[in-house]
Amino acid sequence: MISTRDDAPRGVPILPGWTGSVTDIDPRSTPGFDGDKQDGKDRLGDLDEPLDELQERLYAASRLDGTGRSVLLVVQGMDTSGKGGIMRHVVGAVDPQGVDITAFKAPTDEEKQHDFLWRIEKRVPAPGIIGVFDRSHYEDVLIHRVHGWADEDELQRRYAAINAFEKRLVESGTSVLKVMLHISHEEQGERLMERLDRPDKHWKFNPGDIDEREHWPAYMDAYDTALRATATEHAPWYVIPADRKWYSRIAVQQLLLDTLRAIDPQWPAADFDVAEQKARLTATMQSASEA
Repeated sequence: MISTRDDAPRGVPILPGWTGSVTDIDPRSTPGFDGDKQDGKDRLGDLDEPLDELQERLYAASRLDGTGRSVLLVVQGMDTSGKGGIMRHVVGAVDPQGVDITAFKAPTDEEKQHDFLWRIEKRVPAPGIIGVFDRSHYEDVLIHRVHGWADEDELQRRYAAINAFEKRLVESGTSVLKVMLHISHEEQGERLMERLDRPDKHWKFNPGDIDEREHWPAYMDAYDTALRATATEHAPWYVIPADRKWYSRIAVQQLLLDTLRAIDPQWPAADFDVAEQKARLTATMQSASEA
């Protein structure tokens, strides 16, 4: 589990034995942060550089021998909860060569022929990489519970399979960070209406999102059940209040910083004689100046 201080925005941690409900968490709250929107934007910008350096160190540490640690950031949330903003404003602040983002859609016919984790396993991050799941294996317990596409026995099997899968990842050197962007029903309605009001956002609108709104209580119940079943010491959940987009971004940024600081990746030592290579380079510079 990530070691954290209390005086920073991280949302609400969901640990093993949690018996609450996401509906008890105010989607407009800003736990761990007393500033306003501008303060949040300033913080996001101020922490871009340390996040970028830690990501580069993580990437560099794996380049010499192809081994090392990695991070998997799982981002879940209802439609319009701000997943795209996390990709742009948090994950987008680091070097893209060290990031692998997967946006899981409805499974293909081929994927349906395999266990639900088959396609997920293929996208786990390699050493040195921050892998990001924009939606994830949790769709296979959330939407399936809401729509009754899997019975209770199958859902329990999937929760157990997810816990075993995430434990294997952690044991192999991947830190698993799971966040749920918690938006209110009212805020989602306003964001969907904005997409309809603005021609430049029509491309984001999916009529099916309105259909899914009809199942809002069932989705909240499905999230409660999934969080209780899969919050573990090695891969806890964090519920991030998301009605204020600026807060959800700084909270996920802080959690990612925490994760990388816990790994504490180091710059790899040179596998060559630095002094010798400096002398060789100096010689070429002198030759060029004399020509």
